[in-house]
Amino acid sequence: MLSKLIVKTQYGQVQGKKSEDVFVWKGIPYAKPPVGRLRFRRPERPDDWNGIRDATEFGPSAMQPKSEMMRFLGDSPEGSNEDCLYLNIWSPGADDQRRPVMVWIHGGAFMYGSGSSEAYDGTSFARTGDVVVVTLNYRLGAFGFLHLEEIGGQSFAGSGNCGILDQIAALKWVQENIEAFGGDPNNVTLFGESAGAMSVGTLLATKEAEGLFHKAILQSGAASNVLPSKIGTNIATQILSELGIQHDELEKLFDVPAEELVKVSETVPPMTLVPVVDESVIHTHPLQALALGSAKNIPILIGTTEHEYRLFTFVDPTWSKLDEEGIKKRFKAAFGKSWSHMSELLRGERLTKELFEKLMTWQMFTYPAIALSEMRIKRGEKVWMYRFDYKSTAFGGGLKSCHALELPFVWNTVKNKRTTAFTGDVPERFKIAEQMHHAWIAFVKNGNPSIPQLPDWPEYELNSRATMHFNLESTVKHDPAKEDRLFWERIVSELDQ
Repeated sequence: MLSKLIVKTQYGQVQGKKSEDVFVWKGIPYAKPPVGRLRFRRPERPDDWNGIRDATEFGPSAMQPKSEMMRFLGDSPEGSNEDCLYLNIWSPGADDQRRPVMVWIHGGAFMYGSGSSEAYDGTSFARTGDVVVVTLNYRLGAFGFLHLEEIGGQSFAGSGNCGILDQIAALKWVQENIEAFGGDPNNVTLFGESAGAMSVGTLLATKEAEGLFHKAILQSGAASNVLPSKIGTNIATQILSELGIQHDELEKLFDVPAEELVKVSETVPPMTLVPVVDESVIHTHPLQALALGSAKNIPILIGTTEHEYRLFTFVDPTWSKLDEEGIKKRFKAAFGKSWSHMSELLRGERLTKELFEKLMTWQMFTYPAIALSEMRIKRGEKVWMYRFDYKSTAFGGGLKSCHALELPFVWNTVKNKRTTAFTGDVPERFKIAEQMHHAWIAFVKNGNPSIPQLPDWPEYELNSRATMHFNLESTVKHDPAKEDRLFWERIVSELDQ
């Protein structure tokens, strides 16, 4: 028993614990602590250690602001620290079985979250699917995505993508060590949600990640959330200004208290501390790289929830205070230069919160997923598409099929009390969880999510656009919301001209 809990990695031995019939190791370092002179630098290989390292407690989470939203979703970590590059493993056994491996990248707008959230408990995947699950932390906010390369030159190369480089370092660690934990390094599925899925979409197109994973699952995120270098530099300049640091004084950044960097990261708009197209890591926009043939022979499973943006308006009290003019200003601010063309196509449709939610859902999540899927199809790659339509019965049904609602169904944690407060408590939710959980396991094992518990699920292709809709009665629909898709195709083509 004890020998199975002690595993030898390339850096030293770790001892985990057994929870019922699943072995768990927590808080394993996959890189050196990115502190001091390693702040804003590429992750470095961890130091070796002597003896047996205790791996029964999660490591610290990445530095981040407090967030009521993340607390509501059950992913508001305590004990965050700049020393945060740790991963966790769930496995049926540290043996020679070479099981499929699932590596999870958490969401949180590249600013929040952790791989140690109770929402990402790998027990059911390991027990039900006989797979090995890895979750990880990566640098967030200014620590992970402050683009200083144009300002500071080579000494800050890659600083705007440190969070992505952390994910790559974790994937390399998996390649080198996961076999000792009962996993197969030649069968790794990378999966994530929201910013985690956006990370997966970015990694599909990043040369340094080639060969480190073999399948990909993208939940409510695609390959569209990267900034041009110029905008990344503008955001960095704004943060430097807030800190009172001149462009020729970047050395001072190493002495700024971590808490102050967290505080100043909240002064820039949301989703502006994100991956950046730079000289060192992400050389071209991910969609362009994928169009040129990146990520060959990597099947993807991708999808969204029906009412993604409902999560954000539901907790926003300002909507009830807006008059007609205020609502119009909000639409203009949200959609920017595309609004004039959008408003023409809407043909005078009344501007409401529900319309805003629908348009934001399509702009941020649904259309980027379709764009990535069609890019893959045109290269002859395999794609399966889904949509999560189940509506939460919590809060009087006010959440609808909102962002992140599918997570407890994928992870099969719908029995948890905290989860029930989010999903509602209707008995039928267990059936949906069984379907999604087993579909994900099938994709991890076979590169195809089809299972007996679901209707026939064809590949997504341009003629029929078959999409699995997960609901109380799951069904496949062909080219769902066709008019909305054509609407957004027109909007995007207009912007590209």
